[in-house]
Amino acid sequence: MGYTSRNRVQMVRGGRDFFNRLHQLIDTAKHSIHLQYYIFLDDDSGNAVIRSLQSAAARGVSVYLHLDAYASRELSQKSVAALRSAGVQVKWFEPLFKSRHFYLGRRLHHKVVVVDGFHTMVGGINICDRYNDLPGDPAWLDMAVYCEGEAAYIVYHICRRMWQDKISQPAIPWKDIDTACAVIPEKEWMEVRVRQNDWVKRKVQIWRSYLEVFSQSKKELTIMCSYFIPGILYRRKLAQAVKKGVRVKVILAGISDIKMAKHAERFLYDWMLKNKIAIYEYQETVLHAKVATSDGSWTTVGSYNVNNISAYASLELNLDIRNADFAGNTGTMMDDIIREHCKEITRENYLNKVNLLMRIRQRLSYGFFNTVLKLFTFYFRQE
Repeated sequence: MGYTSRNRVQMVRGGRDFFNRLHQLIDTAKHSIHLQYYIFLDDDSGNAVIRSLQSAAARGVSVYLHLDAYASRELSQKSVAALRSAGVQVKWFEPLFKSRHFYLGRRLHHKVVVVDGFHTMVGGINICDRYNDLPGDPAWLDMAVYCEGEAAYIVYHICRRMWQDKISQPAIPWKDIDTACAVIPEKEWMEVRVRQNDWVKRKVQIWRSYLEVFSQSKKELTIMCSYFIPGILYRRKLAQAVKKGVRVKVILAGISDIKMAKHAERFLYDWMLKNKIAIYEYQETVLHAKVATSDGSWTTVGSYNVNNISAYASLELNLDIRNADFAGNTGTMMDDIIREHCKEITRENYLNKVNLLMRIRQRLSYGFFNTVLKLFTFYFRQE
């Protein structure tokens, strides 16, 4: 799972930009479409994607839709039946046990589309209205990375393998991808590696990517994360990075969709501030992006949050990009978000706002977040 070089890469903002690109990819597909999503709902945005997938299947494209059975449980049986009737293959990733309010076991947390084995988008954006720009209701802040080239072919095979023996269609031969890659001008090449996390299968590549960048950053490290609750080792490495002169900035949610996770995250604010980690809370909408960039040379984008759920309880997929131009543009974008849309959390305004009851609630949330997680995933660690 090293870096491949013949890739063309572009950052895609959530909302209108993402959904326009998604529809364009689906509408121009010739061979196959693989989608893997944590949340896929049949609201306005989801129904538009459903129609595009049905049209693709009608013109002979093989379409495979792989969804998390817990998070996408509100996708109606009528919509699933309509997809299958149109020729779309639908598969559910089942936890050990689920209800409408909780689940026990792993979850498919991927947000991935691959078209014709050559085009892919990987990020944190799910398929439903809250990730789209609607009249008077802007999308949550989220990111994906569009990639065409060798890395997309690796993602294509990951998607195929997760269908196991249920795909009868032969794989796209490498020679076709090799020919397509030859069209990408060498000056546009970017080094990309595909990273997976699945504790049960002993895949900890994304976890290692973050550990590497925490250890190897020399000047600056910026992390934008929706549920930033790093474990003990990550916290130790971040503190060490600051001590050796790295400026560490984290962009976090000011408005959160999961209150308990936000309380648990804020429990660590005191530790971050003591260790001179700059905290910025995004104020406009819910922040859901999972992006990090370091030293103007390296970037990661995907579904992985810096917390133990992503590390131990979910299937995650990221793309690491090793390119100065891409990292520089990502860093500039994140600095613009900080300057225009964030509130800095200083030790003074944090202490003025927090009280004893809030600290107790934060501590309980932090303990529940970590303890219950360990109980829920212990069985799977033994397999």
